[in-house]
Amino acid sequence: MKASILLLLACAAVLAAGARADAPGEPEALVRKVQEYAQKVKSAFSSLQESEAAQQARRWLSDNTDLVKQRLAWLKEQLAELWKRTPAV
Repeated sequence: MKASILLLLACAAVLAAGARADAPGEPEALVRKVQEYAQKVKSAFSSLQESEAAQQARRWLSDNTDLVKQRLAWLKEQLAELWKRTPAV
């Protein structure tokens, strides 16, 4: 998912930089604007990853992984029992 968001943002950066380019014949200006935008996106992702909310989410996921595995195992057992009880048609 992260890669798809980066790709989407990169495409948006190219379109935005193209729209903002002063002269369409100057590819260097377009490249520079795309690089600037990509740096801003990278910085935003870095700050998001380092945010307290992201750290809490990672801690919560790591703490609750066993619980999720237990619930999935229980669900699998229930489905197996249901499958055994279902008459063949």
